[in-house]
Parts: sequence; C-alpha cells; structure tokens
Amino acid sequence: MARSTALAPQGWLQVAATLDEAAAVWAAGHGRWAVAAHELVCFGVKQARACLFGGCLLALLLATWAWYPTGAWLARYDFLVLAALALQVVLVASGLETRDEAKVILCFHAVGTAMEVFKTAMGSWVYPEASLLRIGGVPLFTGFMYGAIGSYIARAWRLFAFRFVRHPPFIATVWLAVAIYVNFFTHHFLADLRWLLFAALVVLFGRTWILFRIRHAYRRMPLLLGFVLVASFIWIAENLGTFAAAWRYPTQRHGWEWVPLGKLGAWLLLMVISYVLVSAVARRRRRP
Repeated sequence: MARSTALAPQGWLQVAATLDEAAAVWAAGHGRWAVAAHELVCFGVKQARACLFGGCLLALLLATWAWYPTGAWLARYDFLVLAALALQVVLVASGLETRDEAKVILCFHAVGTAMEVFKTAMGSWVYPEASLLRIGGVPLFTGFMYGAIGSYIARAWRLFAFRFVRHPPFIATVWLAVAIYVNFFTHHFLADLRWLLFAALVVLFGRTWILFRIRHAYRRMPLLLGFVLVASFIWIAENLGTFAAAWRYPTQRHGWEWVPLGKLGAWLLLMVISYVLVSAVARRRRRP
C-alpha cells in the first residue's frame, strides 16, 4: 500500500515550530517592533486554534443559511446536528482535539440543552425552523454551541499554559457557578439576582491575574478582563448566529436586528460556569 504523503497533526506542529523559530530570528534582527508583531501573530494563531470547534460551527451556521437547499429531505437543523457530530469525530481522530476537551463539550451540551429547553418554553427565544432531532422546542445542535465555549476555554488553557495569581478557592467558584446556573431558571419566577452575582464575581476574581504564554515568556492580564473580552466575542458570534436564523429573540420576530447589548452580561455570567467546568478538568489533570 502506498504510504500517505499527508502530514499528521504532529508533523504540522513541527513544521509550524520551525517556521516560528525562523520568524523569531528574522524579527530579532529587525528591532523590538518586529518582535512585538511576531508575538502578536503567534497570539492570533493560537487563538484561532483555540476557536477551532466554535469557528467551524459558526461557519456551518452561516453556510447552511446561505446555501442549504429549501425543501431538502433532511431539515437544516438536523443536518447541523450530524455535521457537528462529524466535526467532533474528525477533530478527536486527527488529534486536533483531546479527549478531555471532547468531554468538556459533551458536558456543556447537557448543561446547555437543559437550559435551552426551559428558556424556549418560557419564550426567551425560538428556533423558527422544523426539525426531527430535537427535545421540545430545542434542536440538538444547540448544545454544541454551548460546547464550543467550553471547547475554546479548554483549548486556550492548554495552548497558552495558563497560570494564575491570587486565584480564589475552587469550591468558592463552584458555588458561584451553581448560583449563576440556578438564577438563569429562577429569575423567571423570583427576583433576578444577577447584580448580586456580578458583585460576587468581582469579589472572587477582582484580584486574580491570569498568566499566559504566547511563545516563551509569560504575559499577564486581569482574569475579569479576560472574561469580559471572551463574553464580547461570544456576543458577536451570537449576532452572526441570529443573522443566520439559527435562533431568534422576540425582538427579531419581524426581522433581524442586533442582539441587545444587555445580553453581554448574561454571557459574562455563563463564562463563569464554563470556566469552572474547565478548571475542574484542569485540576484532575494536575493530580498525580
């Protein structure tokens, strides 16, 4: 049998490392601005790798909105379920995603789908297209959208070799995550405690710094700022998702418009749940 000439993922990583070192030598000879530009490019490449699953899923939403045939025997939403499953299998089989990261996606799929079933029943948003693979009013592909958030955090944690300064106790972050998740349900019937949750978030993480390695040296930033930045990108992705009619809010019933900026706060709180679940995986990985 002829030997395949395609490079395995490790082969591509070796090629990338060689190119990176060559670029570093070139940048070092052209001053500190060239060095800074090289590190910025490396940062962007790692971010793109971390967003791999979510980026592919968002591309699927937009592509099927633009080109999926009307009246096809397989509903668009059902195609998205099968495509997301196939994407997951390919990423794990190719080594581009670890089994731990796949487990995070599965966990988020369950957590996100449970919340989706409740939220759609309460009229918070709707999925306007018909499908077979669904629970109540929720197509099963939606759980992968939540999973994409967990996948990004898990991959970024590994690629940037996260470290922390003055991190709060793990159990305290767990209780905050539980309170946030419960409030997503109870605020429909009881007082909305999100402002207390924001305050608790600041108290717990206000002094925490995250250290991340782009190439060899570690950089740092406030962890809360990192949460806000990631939540902002999720909000942008949410606008693209609603533009592609993956789901619609009541304000978009008569035509697409920007998702209210207030949703950014909800994504910020959801970030904490995502972060805590991924940190639990990271803690287990560190155990001897």
